[in-house]
Amino acid sequence: MKKAKVIIVGGGLAGLTAAIHLSIKGIKVILFEKEVYPHHKVCGEYLSAEVLPYLKSMGADLESLEAPVINKLAYSSNSGKITTSDLAMGGLGISRYNLDNYLYRKALKTGCEIIQESVEDINYNGKEFISTTIQGNEYRSEFVLGAYGKRSVLDKKLDRDFINKSSGWLGLKSHYKNSDYPDDLVSLHNFKGGYCGLSRTEMNTINVCYLATYKSFKKYKNTETYREQVLMQNPNLKHFFDRSENVFEKELSIAQVSFRKKSLIEDHIIMIGDSAGLIHPLCGNGMAMAIHSAKLASESIELFYSNHHVSITDMEEHYKSNWKLHFAKRIKAGRILQKILLNDTLSGLSQSLINQLPFIMPHIIKNTHGNTLHV
Repeated sequence: MKKAKVIIVGGGLAGLTAAIHLSIKGIKVILFEKEVYPHHKVCGEYLSAEVLPYLKSMGADLESLEAPVINKLAYSSNSGKITTSDLAMGGLGISRYNLDNYLYRKALKTGCEIIQESVEDINYNGKEFISTTIQGNEYRSEFVLGAYGKRSVLDKKLDRDFINKSSGWLGLKSHYKNSDYPDDLVSLHNFKGGYCGLSRTEMNTINVCYLATYKSFKKYKNTETYREQVLMQNPNLKHFFDRSENVFEKELSIAQVSFRKKSLIEDHIIMIGDSAGLIHPLCGNGMAMAIHSAKLASESIELFYSNHHVSITDMEEHYKSNWKLHFAKRIKAGRILQKILLNDTLSGLSQSLINQLPFIMPHIIKNTHGNTLHV
């Protein structure tokens, strides 16, 4: 039976970042990822620049991926009325296909062991964890980081509160060819029942990712019909889709996307990334938050190993308090923002107010983004 100090379940942004961080510090890590790299994922694919110095400090310099630099934001209501703003910090338009694969290779170089198996059960006996894969293999560790994303069979096994409550959200994503779309722009477009984000990636494609209520989607037979009859009611989305070509054979989708509050620790499993909490995609910094949460968890584990006076309970409280310090207000702001933008009346009123008082938009952006991360 293999053993590591830390086992990470899930090889997305949070899991890979934690694997790199801990491995650099000399902490033995085994990471499990069921998919083969590289692969696409449902994601807005806008990475806030707040995390770039931290990644670079670990040798993950994303300049080699030649991703477009994004420093402008546009938002439109369903009527087509549009509001624009500069993004003070800005970010990169970068595909998960290449970013995850880049971090995967970086994690291997730091000494992390990555196993292509799916973990189906995790048990803590008071001293150590035993993680069991679908293949029947068992692995022991002193800590487990849950980095498996928005929802998993493990959430059901752990009887997490949010997993027992239905969620009416559906996420869809594809890449399109469009030579006219600006390199430096991320745009958010409201439609009846959801909102859609557009931004260029390093693959010279436009990432199109939208979140829709299942209630608005279920009456249509397929995504193509929904796109034509719902999304394209927004004149800006119609203009885009009329001039674009879908690169994917089939859109990627994920159902039951939940924005409910999630516990950060479950039976001593430390949750990071979307497993710990999901900010609304319209806030544009979910990728950065996943990376930041991995940093916080890794630093808490570091603290445990470097200070003999720190107990496991102390370490867990250290992580929870820091997570809430950095993310609680941002997630709350995202929830409020979503309620406003998905209400046609409130959306129109708020947009008129923003146009009259332009300083409001930068303030909203600031409240849903963090400060620059350093080591």
